[in-house]
Amino acid sequence: MIRDITIGQYYQRESPIHRLDPRTKIIMTIVYIVAVFLVKSFAGFGFVTLCLAAVIALSRVPLSFILRGLKPIFLIILFTFFLNIFMYGGTVLLKIGPLTITDEGLRTAVFMAIRLILLIIGSSMLTLTTRPIQLTDGIESLLSPLKRVGVPSHELAMMMTIALRFIPTLLEETDKIMKAQQARGADFESGSIFRRAKNMIPILVPLFVSAFRIAQDMALAMEARCYHGGEGRTRMNKIKFGAGDAVMGLLMIGFIAVVVLERVYL
Repeated sequence: MIRDITIGQYYQRESPIHRLDPRTKIIMTIVYIVAVFLVKSFAGFGFVTLCLAAVIALSRVPLSFILRGLKPIFLIILFTFFLNIFMYGGTVLLKIGPLTITDEGLRTAVFMAIRLILLIIGSSMLTLTTRPIQLTDGIESLLSPLKRVGVPSHELAMMMTIALRFIPTLLEETDKIMKAQQARGADFESGSIFRRAKNMIPILVPLFVSAFRIAQDMALAMEARCYHGGEGRTRMNKIKFGAGDAVMGLLMIGFIAVVVLERVYL
């Protein structure tokens, strides 16, 4: 289960999506998230899914690897589905004791489940196709206008990128700790869900210790390289927009236009 989490990982490939400017991919992700919340019909979700499938195909990241990231949050999707299915009124489809399933509740539950799946897959494409250093540069460049009002754009970009990069690192540490405790007789797979959650508690202490150790090592490494923030820093590889970014920009405009029209007229 731990190894199935793909958020924060980078998948090495040579593809048109990997070669895009990181700022383009960040803006694409934001536009995509807005579009997922704007659509309100199955036709709209079908269009968004088709566009997402095209991006995945261009990225050359295996679909099986991307879908693997849904496994850890399957219970959350299921819980959200059943939570919404009983919360809306409308035409009664089925009555189970005090619980009533309506057409509106079923429609909303399906929409919410689809939204969660599309959001997770679409958002993970950003980190899967963008190196951490490129992601930092892209976020810093997009936040640079805020420097005029005193916002430390470089520091914010660095913190956000480190947080994303730490996800797979901490998951790897969690996997090591769990295997070490299983070798000593710990059981994380049998019993009720509450018992399994209780058995996970002994993992937290060594995990926190390991996280602080990794953070300290990284801080010492940054100090040893005389890192002192964004002022005066230069880059060996500067990010710049290309022809592919211009084409993707036009496609993004068309994509959001179709989504807005779907919301207005359907």
